[in-house]
Amino acid sequence: MTLDALQIDPLALAAIAGMALVTYASRIGGWLVIRRLVVSGRARAALEAVPGAVLAAVITPAVLATGPAETAAAAITVVAALRLPQLAAIVIGVVSVVILRAVLY
Repeated sequence: MTLDALQIDPLALAAIAGMALVTYASRIGGWLVIRRLVVSGRARAALEAVPGAVLAAVITPAVLATGPAETAAAAITVVAALRLPQLAAIVIGVVSVVILRAVLY
């Protein structure tokens, strides 16, 4: 390994720093706005549903676009999550995708 491999491109470092700054600004900006509002009723219910909706929006394309093993593992995980604690559902999901990939591919 040469020392050139350990050098950081200043443009890449600036891009990473910029992305971190924008991410932090979006998070702190939402917190600053929402802390001044009285949230109740339907608005509270909508805000409480946001994490699940974001998670579903992130996971669903991967589940549907990757293959039958991942789709079946997702279905198994959903069923497990309805019956078991969250950690157990995660473990079952990971194990099922590993087994299904070994069997189906």
